[in-house]
Amino acid sequence: MINNLIVIPLVINGKELSFILDSGVTRTILFNISQNDSIGLNDVEKFSLQGLGEGKPVGALLSRKNNIKIKNIASNNETIYVLLNDYFDLSSKMGITIHGIIGYNILRNFVVKINYKSKKIDFYNPKSYAYKKCRKCEVFPLEFYQKKPYINTKVQIDTISNVLTDVKLLIDSGGSDAIWLFENSKKEIKTPIRFFNDILGEGLSGHIYGNRSRIPKIKLGDFEIENPTVSFLDTISTKNARRFKERNGSIGGGILKRFIVWFDYPSKKITFKKNGSFTKGFNYNMTGLDVIYNGKQLVEEQVLKPYSNNNEYNLNNSINYISSFSYKFKSSFKIKSILKNSPAEKAGLLKDDIILKINGTPAHHLNLNKIIFKFQEKDNKKIKIIVNRNGEELKFEFRLEKKI
Repeated sequence: MINNLIVIPLVINGKELSFILDSGVTRTILFNISQNDSIGLNDVEKFSLQGLGEGKPVGALLSRKNNIKIKNIASNNETIYVLLNDYFDLSSKMGITIHGIIGYNILRNFVVKINYKSKKIDFYNPKSYAYKKCRKCEVFPLEFYQKKPYINTKVQIDTISNVLTDVKLLIDSGGSDAIWLFENSKKEIKTPIRFFNDILGEGLSGHIYGNRSRIPKIKLGDFEIENPTVSFLDTISTKNARRFKERNGSIGGGILKRFIVWFDYPSKKITFKKNGSFTKGFNYNMTGLDVIYNGKQLVEEQVLKPYSNNNEYNLNNSINYISSFSYKFKSSFKIKSILKNSPAEKAGLLKDDIILKINGTPAHHLNLNKIIFKFQEKDNKKIKIIVNRNGEELKFEFRLEKKI
């Protein structure tokens, strides 16, 4: 689990790779292969793909008759789309190497139980799987459009009235946000008064822009999820997604992680059972910083080795330490971009600054998940950052600022 996304080991043609399990994609897409990860691809031809974003279709390769395996689950006739460039740049955003995304091609064959809390996935044979009685579960029929799963649910957008709006949402385990809503896909779906504009992510066709805000609630059957963060997307970024005229947005990992979820494509249904994260609040990055993984850097570390001084003058038999230094390659992080008028920008931080410390903790002792958590903790929390800018160490200080 990284930033609400599920990463699974997937073996393709004998090579183990890391893939995001994404219910919002119909194709298995490979986009990050180096010489060290090279795999043999079968029956290849040129292709083009179009996705979310405001750009044009991108070049790709289509490869058929590939072997794919997860533990004992295997197929020897899988089609893979290979992007010629890593448009997603997910590895730098997640801090580990991500080679691709897989969704429909594996979910279609099983009842897939995802326990976000225990970080465990079970794959069941749909012909023999028997659901246990569950009075605390909510079951929804799935509607498929171009092999993507949708449910009908309700959201409350207006903070004054209690009116609920019916919406059709894509179940998108490959989206880290809680909810996306398409601006004006219904007359009620409009950005609330309090919001800020942001780059919400990147699709195959470029940046995805929208307004971040909150709504009073989303209702999944009897489950009422209060004050979720919501991103309202403009028409340009979602032009291709809006080809399904009835679609109003997506439910992402920020909601899904609060449940045990059973994806049952063969029976066209999905089941939710809330877990211990259900009542936790919804936070977002309050710094304005977009921080990414920046590879490895050589770090000097102090090593303390204990030794016991048992001579006649050491009456307390105390333990002393010998200090030495070692050099190791550790993770490095840099600022990819900064929101205009954000606390970080006002403090003076710049794009491409290398982060050395956050609130006294060396950056190489952190990962992206921990950094994101520090940026989301609570309104008015003080953040102290030390960065390397062109070889010079600089200190900055600001407070997290709640905008929505």
